[in-house]
Amino acid sequence: MVYPTLNTFLPAIQSLPNSRSLTKQDLVTEQFLMKKSENLELYYAPHNEYMNKQAKVVIIGITPGWKQMKTAYEQFIKSMASGHNLETCLKETKKAAGFAGSMRTNLSRMLDQCNLPQILGISHSEDLFGKNRDLLHTTSVIKYPVFLKGKNYTGHQPTINRSSLLQEYAYQVFPKELEQMASPALVIPLGKAVEQVVLHLAEKQKLSSHTYLIGFPHPSGANGHRIKQFQQQKSQLCTKVAAWGKKIEKWSNMSSFSL
Repeated sequence: MVYPTLNTFLPAIQSLPNSRSLTKQDLVTEQFLMKKSENLELYYAPHNEYMNKQAKVVIIGITPGWKQMKTAYEQFIKSMASGHNLETCLKETKKAAGFAGSMRTNLSRMLDQCNLPQILGISHSEDLFGKNRDLLHTTSVIKYPVFLKGKNYTGHQPTINRSSLLQEYAYQVFPKELEQMASPALVIPLGKAVEQVVLHLAEKQKLSSHTYLIGFPHPSGANGHRIKQFQQQKSQLCTKVAAWGKKIEKWSNMSSFSL
C-alpha cells in the first residue's frame, strides 16, 4: 500500500532516537508540523494511517492527544527496528495508541450493558482492544494531533466551526474515512464535540449509512456524570445497538448470498 503522508515524514521519524522515551522537544517540532492557524497547530502522528476497513465497531475521539502521539511514535520506531513491513508497523502502532486505562474500562462496561458482546459473539467488549481487535477501528474527527497554545485541543475554544483548519478535517477528511468501511458499522462518537460533528454531517447528508450511538457518554474518568448520563440514555442506546445487530446480520446474509 502507498502512504504518501507517512512517506513525507518517514526520514524525520527515522532520525528520532530509539534508545529513550520521546519528549515534546522531539515531536512537537517544525519537522512534524503539518498546518498552523492562529493558536492551533496540527502535527503528524503515524497511528491513524492504518485503517481496519473490515471493522464492525468504530470508536471516534476528537483528536489524538500528546500521550497517544508519543505512544504512536515510540511503537512505530520499535516496529521498524524489528524489521516489519510498513503495513505491520502501522497496524501495531494503531493498536498501541488506542484508548487505554480507565477510559477503556469505562467504555467497555457501558458497551457490555448495551449487549454488544452478544451481538458480536465475543465474551466482553474489552476484548475489542485485545483478542478481537480485528472487529474494531478507532479514529478521530481531527485525524492528527492538534495543540492549542501547546496543550491538547479538547474540542472547545475554538469550536470546530470557528476554525477553517479544524473544519477541513472534521467535515471533509473524516466522512471520507467512514465511507471506506466495508460493512454497516456501529459508530460511537465520544463527547459532545464529536457528537456535534456527526450531527452536522448528518444534517448536510454527508454521513454513510452506519448506526451512530448519539447520546453515548464520554467514558473519561474526568466525566463524573457519565454513569448518570448512561442510565438516562441506556434504553435508546440498547435499542439502537439491537437494531444494528439485525442490520449487520441481514447484511452478512446478503453478502454471503451474493458470493
